Amino acid sequence: MALGALIIQSEFQYADTEVVNQIRENPYLQYFVGLPSYKDEKPFDASSMVHFRKRLSSEILIEINELILKPIEDGADDSQADDNDNSDDNDASGSKNEGTLILDATCAPSEIKFPQDTELLNECREKLEGIIDEICEANHLPKPRTYRKIARRDYLNIARKKKKSGKQIRKAIGKQLNYIRRDLGYIDAFMEQGYTLGPKQVDLLGTLRKLYEQQLYMHTSRTHKVQDRIVSISQPFIRPIVRGKAKNPVEFGAKLDMSITNGYARIEKISFDAYNESECLIVAVERYKERMGVYPERVLADKIYRNRTNLSYCKELGIRLSGPSLGRPKKDHKIDKKQEYTDNCDRVEVERGFSLAKRKYGLRLIRTRLEETSLCVIALSILTMNLSKVSLRIFLTFIQWMSFPRIEPLMKP
Repeated sequence: MALGALIIQSEFQYADTEVVNQIRENPYLQYFVGLPSYKDEKPFDASSMVHFRKRLSSEILIEINELILKPIEDGADDSQADDNDNSDDNDASGSKNEGTLILDATCAPSEIKFPQDTELLNECREKLEGIIDEICEANHLPKPRTYRKIARRDYLNIARKKKKSGKQIRKAIGKQLNYIRRDLGYIDAFMEQGYTLGPKQVDLLGTLRKLYEQQLYMHTSRTHKVQDRIVSISQPFIRPIVRGKAKNPVEFGAKLDMSITNGYARIEKISFDAYNESECLIVAVERYKERMGVYPERVLADKIYRNRTNLSYCKELGIRLSGPSLGRPKKDHKIDKKQEYTDNCDRVEVERGFSLAKRKYGLRLIRTRLEETSLCVIALSILTMNLSKVSLRIFLTFIQWMSFPRIEPLMKP
């Protein structure tokens, strides 16, 4: 029921409440989630969808995706083996490379406001003031002087300006850092006196303290780069992903590597931390070998995958890695334009998969708030996309079987 409800939500892009209402009204959806008969009642509460996303992690969904695709690939392997019964002993042993592996990376952006240092610091200051107020109200203490009205006015002076100079932004950031430093000092003094915080407040305070340290480091060193930079207080696990695209050079969300084999997609790696996608090529090829029993004949990927390590690895195994060779081209070097054109046309399939997953299955904007649920939604979008292709293949096979002339009728009179 949990998996079926999540597949329905990914297929139709319903909200949690709408998923429950649709299952209640539709007998086909009730049959899909495993109910024995139709009932005009809610099978579960809408809040259970969050628990479903926590229960079915991205690792479990990736494993389910493999279980779905394994019978299809085994059937394709059996048909190829029947066609090649009269081949040589070397071919029968599986030493010859077969098939194509298409590999590429993309980003699944999360629904957060575009981060600006002044806005992040203002939000950090307001949350620290809220923690101070809760401590004072719970323990009947007088509130310390936080200068919140002056701090709010200083923030609005820079936020309302249409054109801000670098000097004005730096001055506003310095003021907010001073307010935050004072608030953190008050909280540390309360904790030294024996006053405690709740578990949620402890986690929030750790995030705010780390944000203050990062912003202070960038302010003093006059740089805009810091390791594990926090861009959202409510979702501190999100990192900026530099993609180099013309429209969005930097995206904020999870980065994933996806491979395409025989038209079906798989997630090779997924992480909120930025990484070099060239590291995934060897792992993806070895997984292809485990599934198919042979190495791929060619690997279609971007130029970033063509480093010396990957090139030497593919050369040892007899795998052709698409793209130009490294270094300066030789004088007598001839480019096979036909082969290059074919590789470029075939590599479009992974871009088509990204486009379909983002337009139809919710990969364009992740709206969940937790790290594990966000990874679940990303893995679920790829799983649902493969399920739609499998169901279409079964439907076309059924139509072909119905249109084929049969010798005997299905039922005798």
